Amino acid sequence: MMQLMPDAPTQVPVADGLFTWPDESPQLIGSHFPESGVVTFPRQSSCPRTSSTVVEDILLPRRGRLWSWTIQGFLPKSPPYAGRETTQTFVPYGVGYVELGSGDGGVIVESRLTENDPDRLRIGMPVELVIVPFTTDDEGREVVTFAFAPVADTASADSEGAT
Repeated sequence: MMQLMPDAPTQVPVADGLFTWPDESPQLIGSHFPESGVVTFPRQSSCPRTSSTVVEDILLPRRGRLWSWTIQGFLPKSPPYAGRETTQTFVPYGVGYVELGSGDGGVIVESRLTENDPDRLRIGMPVELVIVPFTTDDEGREVVTFAFAPVADTASADSEGAT
């Protein structure tokens, strides 16, 4: 009798420990250094301000504000870029800095944006974390990464600090 193996995942994260996965409401995983109050993303083992190694993982807010942005209009060099696009298949994409939280408990993260139309991006607009396809690995699995998407209902931006 043949024994069935559990289904292999069809999607895998681009790197372990960057965001909660699988998760219907994913969050980025950062570091909080209680002695200084500094928050970082991605996770770090020592504080960039004090070098302290007293650290705890923290789930960052799903919503934030677009702090700055640009459009990546050409295929990034590989390595380090791991995508499988060619100059013929490459589609420009938005890249931005997103402010999550505020004050000492906040952090600005660099991320892909789901929007690549400059007329639809503006500094200060509310955005929300989403998981998007990135590439396919050698085993045929879809590799997913995080990005930020404009929040359709700007009234919901009032809850940007909510997780």
